[in-house]
Amino acid sequence: MNRTRFKALAAATLACGLFTVPCSVVLANAQQQVELVHRLPESKVAALKDLVERFNAQSKDVHVVLSAADWRGASPHLMILEGDDEEEFVAGKPRFKPLYQLMKESGVPLQTLRPPAMMTRTPVDTKGQLLALPVGLSTPVLFLNRDALRQAGLNPENTRINTWFELQETLGRLADTGHTCPYTVSEPGRVMVENLSAWHNEPVSAPSGKTTVASFNGMFQVKHVAMMASWTRARYLHVFSHQAESEQRFASGECAVIAAPSASWADFRRSGKLDVAVSRLPYYDDFPGAPQNTIADGPALWAAAGKKPAEYKAVARFVSFWLQPDNQVAWQRETGYLPLNRAGLLASRSELLGQDLENVQVAVDQLGNKPATAQSSAQPVVERQKVRRILDEELAGVWADQKAAKEALDNAVTRARSSN
Repeated sequence: MNRTRFKALAAATLACGLFTVPCSVVLANAQQQVELVHRLPESKVAALKDLVERFNAQSKDVHVVLSAADWRGASPHLMILEGDDEEEFVAGKPRFKPLYQLMKESGVPLQTLRPPAMMTRTPVDTKGQLLALPVGLSTPVLFLNRDALRQAGLNPENTRINTWFELQETLGRLADTGHTCPYTVSEPGRVMVENLSAWHNEPVSAPSGKTTVASFNGMFQVKHVAMMASWTRARYLHVFSHQAESEQRFASGECAVIAAPSASWADFRRSGKLDVAVSRLPYYDDFPGAPQNTIADGPALWAAAGKKPAEYKAVARFVSFWLQPDNQVAWQRETGYLPLNRAGLLASRSELLGQDLENVQVAVDQLGNKPATAQSSAQPVVERQKVRRILDEELAGVWADQKAAKEALDNAVTRARSSN
């Protein structure tokens, strides 16, 4: 302990003995506090609180405080951001301290996996160095209600759903035996355009001068959306207004199959109502080269710029704690998110944790099915939250049988290009 810290702690201890201020309050003030602002889904908050409590319990001179404040008005050390919040945060003058730089200057190793090309590009610089820690990565996978399959006379262990036509046969069986919602999708644009395009090595962007523009209205995308439209008319597919509603209807047993983020596995199992199986997204076996790989996306942990070296060292301690093997396993098990380092990756392969982390195994296999190409890598022009909203808005016209697949995708591309 350095002399300054020792004097501060000694003064705090003296105050406990001489004055009426509670010792817990005084000693907390002597610690280096790290404020962490987040907007994680409620189902993930308990895991974050548990992580922070375990860190604080073993740390004598650093104390992490969770907050749900708006990062714009506050001045926190750390922020877990995604979507519109993250895009606003990284726009314009840098408001963050690059994580790789923070850890290096603090003398703390950054034990993470090399950022893969199929990961969302926001928290990575042009050299592949981490600007932020992608703590909430997931990729869309297929979840199946085993009980619903059994009720339809299918054996869940022998039901093959590798291709979209195999899934169609399964959905037909479910519908024929009275199931009113055979299939749903929690994020139609993310699944049907972003990830299925990558899964089939099809481009979603095109060069335009010195920039890149959205271009996800090709033959492949139109074909798939048109097929999904036919499933909607046949009552095989039901698309709901919000991701939460789709997942709630699956979790309640109303829908038998859902394409949803791999992290939703933890929520489905936590409900205790379902016997859930998880498998890779289907592919078209008449499409050359498929399947390729899907794309990982989700919230990231950012460090604010303009803090003191002592504060950054405290931040580095917390990040290092988060990446310890036991904490990685707990984070994956409780949130369903993907591993951040080799220790977490190895844990997902453990036979002892197989059932708890089955979603991680499937997601990792799907992401790394083949080496990513220029077409199957993450495309920032499509990942923007505004573009995703446009895409889902246009697709809603297809599900309502008001637009053809090509019209909806053409409109979405035109709107996406003009939104830049």
